Amino acid sequence: MGERKVLNKYYPPDFDPSKIPRRRQPKNQQMKVRMMLPMSIRCATCGTYIYKGTKFNSRKEDVVGETYLGIQLFRFYFKCTKCSAELTIKTDPQNSDYVVESGASRNFEPWRKEDEALDNEKRKRETEELGDAMKSLENRAMDSKQDMDILAALEEMRSMKRYMLQGRKMASIFLGNVSYKKKEKRRL
Repeated sequence: MGERKVLNKYYPPDFDPSKIPRRRQPKNQQMKVRMMLPMSIRCATCGTYIYKGTKFNSRKEDVVGETYLGIQLFRFYFKCTKCSAELTIKTDPQNSDYVVESGASRNFEPWRKEDEALDNEKRKRETEELGDAMKSLENRAMDSKQDMDILAALEEMRSMKRYMLQGRKMASIFLGNVSYKKKEKRRL
């Protein structure tokens, strides 16, 4: 009786792998993929909230004609957990994110607004500095002053911590000696 779990297969000497018919797959074929939802969304049909990290069996396809700096964009189709309506999201490599295309709306995320505000402020500062060397120098001086203030505050906190630790050590030594003297008196 032959082995059941054979790792090596027998290939006859006249075997030609080029004669095996290969199945040609279409260019824009949808693949079935198991994925986790990258953001919280709300279904437009039934209003159900679907939270970040929910696992789905989805269909993935290439977005035809859309690339970003040579990076292919992908579209994912999945169904609502409650009403089975089809929801669609698409990759957004420019912002390292995803975009909800249809069937749902993205929930408000306050940290995204803060990040966008910081990015806008950074871009505005860079455009100001681009033509004005004096403004660039002022901004660098302000940054270095801010860094020095932060380092000074940190050093002050460290010294306070050291002082507190030394005070505790002294107190424990003092209390330790007192308790030692009390034990000696009890023995006598």
